[in-house]
Amino acid sequence: MVSEVEVTNRSAVDWALLIGRIVVGVVFLAHGSQKLFGAIGYLVAIGEFFGGLGLVLGFLSRFSAASIIVIMIGAIAMVHGKFGFFMNWMGQQAGEGFEYHLLAIAVLSTILIAGPGRFAIGRFLPLPKRNDQPVLILE
Repeated sequence: MVSEVEVTNRSAVDWALLIGRIVVGVVFLAHGSQKLFGAIGYLVAIGEFFGGLGLVLGFLSRFSAASIIVIMIGAIAMVHGKFGFFMNWMGQQAGEGFEYHLLAIAVLSTILIAGPGRFAIGRFLPLPKRNDQPVLILE
C-alpha cells in the first residue's frame, strides 16, 4: 500500500546533526590544535583545527566536513593503511590502523550530505541558502 506522508518536522534530524557536528568538531578541533601549536603539517593542522571549529559552530559545515574527509583519506593512504584496520590497542603493531578514520568519514559524510541542520550559526549569516521544501515520503 502506498501513502504520502508530508515530513515538516525535522527535529530529530536536526538534533542528530548537531550532536554529530559537535562531537566530531571538538575531536578535530583538539586534534588540529595539537598539530597547529606543535608545528606539524600546517595545512593538515589548519584543516583539522578550523574544520573542527566550523563544525562546532555550524559555519561552512559542509566545506569543513569535506575538508576533514579529504584529510582522513590522505591519512589512511599515506600513513595508517599499511598497519591494517585495527587501532593498536594492545601495543603489538608498529602503528595505528585506520578504523578511527573510517568512523570519522562516516559521521562527516552525514554532515556533508544533509548539511548542518537547524542549529547552526550559518543559518543567521547572509550566505546563499537552499530553499527547503517539505519532503514527500512514499510508504
